[in-house]
Amino acid sequence: MSSRLFQEIREKHGLVYTVYSFAHQFTGVGMFGVYAGCVKEKVGDVVTLIRAELEKVVKDGITQVELDRGKGQIKGGLLLGLEDTNSRMSRIAKSELVMGEYQTIDQAIEKINVVTLAQTQQIAEQIFTQPGLLSVVGQFDDAGELAALVI
Repeated sequence: MSSRLFQEIREKHGLVYTVYSFAHQFTGVGMFGVYAGCVKEKVGDVVTLIRAELEKVVKDGITQVELDRGKGQIKGGLLLGLEDTNSRMSRIAKSELVMGEYQTIDQAIEKINVVTLAQTQQIAEQIFTQPGLLSVVGQFDDAGELAALVI
């Protein structure tokens, strides 16, 4: 709820029920996505605002406060994942499959701690300037309604 997307699109504009970003990492590839739930009539406005927020990150970067908050969230999730066996085993398997080696919690936290603003800016420029893919679920009578939204 403290994210830029949530604050801008839900709180400031009231256009969505929920909005969040997510990432999935795989060996050699990954995926970054944004999910937003809204009424059909607001899809165009929501997509425009999502694009604008991603462009702001590319242009201006994030703040140290945002970076610190993100690091804290990732570390907290990592530690909470130690509370159930399935999460622990999934973390170990991902570590082996994605990085090719087992990574202890301390090693993972250390890697998180050393991430810099410059690195986040470099990654934002690399990811958010790539062509995107738009997937919309809902009742649209005409695919042409969505043509202008393609990222």
